[in-house]
Amino acid sequence: MEETFVPFRGIRNDLQGRFMCYKQDWTGGLKAGFRILAPTTYIFFASAIPVISFGEQLERDTDGVLTAVQTLASTALCGIIHSILGGQPLLILGVAEPTVIMYTFMFNFAKNRPDLGSKLFLAWTGWVCVWTAILLFLLAILGACSIINRFTRLAGELFGLLIAMLFMQEAIKGLVHEFRIPERENPKSVQFQPSWRFANGMFALVLSFGLLLTSLKSRKARSWRYGSGSLRGFVADYGVPLMVLIWSAVSYIPAGNVPKGIPRRLFSPNPWSPGAYENWTVIKDMLSVPVIYIIGAFIPATMIAVLYYFDHSVASQLAQQKEFNLRKPPSFHYDLLLLGFMVIICGLIGIPPSNGVIPQSPMHTKSLATLKHQLLRNRLVATARRCMKNNASLGQVYGSMQQAYQQMQTPLKYQEPSARGLKELKDSTFQMASSMGNINAPVDETVFDVEKEIDDLLPVEVKEQRLSNLLQATFVGGCVAAMPFLKMIPTSVLWGYFAFMAVESLPGNQCWERILLLFTAPTRRYKVLEEYHAAFVETVPFKTIAAFTIFQTAYLFVCFGITWIPIAGVLFPLMIMFLVPVRQYILPKFFKGAHLQDLDAAEYEEAPALPFNLATEREMSRQASFADDVEILDGIVTRSRGEIRHICSPKMASSATTPSKEFKSTQSSLFSDKIYSPRLSELRGEPSPQNGGNGQFSPRTGEARSSNLAKSG
Repeated sequence: MEETFVPFRGIRNDLQGRFMCYKQDWTGGLKAGFRILAPTTYIFFASAIPVISFGEQLERDTDGVLTAVQTLASTALCGIIHSILGGQPLLILGVAEPTVIMYTFMFNFAKNRPDLGSKLFLAWTGWVCVWTAILLFLLAILGACSIINRFTRLAGELFGLLIAMLFMQEAIKGLVHEFRIPERENPKSVQFQPSWRFANGMFALVLSFGLLLTSLKSRKARSWRYGSGSLRGFVADYGVPLMVLIWSAVSYIPAGNVPKGIPRRLFSPNPWSPGAYENWTVIKDMLSVPVIYIIGAFIPATMIAVLYYFDHSVASQLAQQKEFNLRKPPSFHYDLLLLGFMVIICGLIGIPPSNGVIPQSPMHTKSLATLKHQLLRNRLVATARRCMKNNASLGQVYGSMQQAYQQMQTPLKYQEPSARGLKELKDSTFQMASSMGNINAPVDETVFDVEKEIDDLLPVEVKEQRLSNLLQATFVGGCVAAMPFLKMIPTSVLWGYFAFMAVESLPGNQCWERILLLFTAPTRRYKVLEEYHAAFVETVPFKTIAAFTIFQTAYLFVCFGITWIPIAGVLFPLMIMFLVPVRQYILPKFFKGAHLQDLDAAEYEEAPALPFNLATEREMSRQASFADDVEILDGIVTRSRGEIRHICSPKMASSATTPSKEFKSTQSSLFSDKIYSPRLSELRGEPSPQNGGNGQFSPRTGEARSSNLAKSG
């Protein structure tokens, strides 16, 4: 994104860039066929369930003035508008927790004012939304979103972790409340007797943890050993919504003498209930608000505008991180302008506004990356098997797959064809082919198991389109009419889903991976090097990694603590924005520039795993107790969970050409010293035969250097 503060230039650039790919945004989604339903349903549940929960929270905090009907309506309306008219269709909009907190504060303020009261509450918030929209217009026109360029991985990942903590906090608070008597309920009712409250709480724990564990397991279904490929794929794509239905059905098992109300279920009025539609005509009451309060509405509007500016822009940034390899241009300025119009619309019809949300936005992009991966995978597997059937060599098979991959790339009219190609074959595949006697001999699936190895060959790509966003927003709107059915879902299932969203957002977060590295026993850290791992593990001393991670973790807890401060807690994004000067001016005084560059890289670069000899492993294993195996970091990046990664390999073939020729050029060096692992040898204190005992090969620079993983400083 060009950093410009010239009025209207950012909006103009966004419109020009997105207009050229608008048609393909729709055709790309339609060409995906029914497969687009998998990411659609996944993100629909991720959007709808928190919004329903926030609606129930608003119903309690605003004495029923706002309910889940209004939060669902806002999410659906803003989502449909953005999916059709918005710039970045990967951005998911919804009513967020900070909006709920602000509306709760404004309601408590209004109901204690005799000239406002709860009757004019929505009319006053209408004026707040008008002021908020004006401020958002000014920020968009003046190019304020250009500052987002200065937000590095440090700020983005810390904000993502903070949102995960807030989701987990909501899950824990919800489960704790399952053991208590709800507000505005009759404490003398049978279901609120101590024994039944305990029973309700324990059953809530079963439902919540059941949903959490089975949902996480279903996301890994493609790696299961059981069931057909189509069944595993179906469970992986639709397992989470299925688990919501299954555990909701389980909640109906208790019968007989169990009182009605156990387990507790969602509460919300139906949209056709008397009085449910009164807020839709709030515009006629706005002129009844005293002038002093119309002017005073500017104060909460300023807080909301700052909040939306940051939340909306960062959610958009996280949805289009560089490692996603997006090909279409961003649209920060125009999307902020459009958000201003949506805020006005929501204010005039008496519903809370929606904005870009985390973690739903990056979750949407990841689900579309999985979709694109599946489409490419099916084509390349068919190509490889056709070549094997014709007795092709390994190089010919790989070359044909490369050609098929390039054919599936459909550059936009104004773009050059992508130079990206397939990644390299595994060394073990070369070894297997070489063991057959001739590297150019015909191969079969005993040598090159295409079903297993294709995932490691495909680079990350995203199916960029608008259809999934439009469909999920439409489904959310359908939830308004389906309110009688939604009220059959236990609240404990919602808390389990909140926990699932928190856990699901952690993989791929480099800060989280460094926290896990800190808790890895020193004698077991070499395990990290045997997996695909972040490049900083090899280039930055461990003490520096630890110091940087401790700083980031401490800052995270400070931000989390601020969220507990009444009303001022909604301004926690200001602490994230403060990271810009901290990163530019303060951290360089404590960390070397090269180390900061590696730890706070714009892209998530990884170094490849190296093979190791069994004797080395045995000797190191004797130094650590077998009881410590449960503490081993199970891969710095969990490859089965579909994280986004960049592989930095000195052997990486050029992706701009057909690899059949380059394939042969790598063979001479691929089989040397295969059983020697320089990283493991250095951890043992042995000299390196490859580098004269002075270090090891750097996958990033191609130079000899020493590993820092096992260093204490």
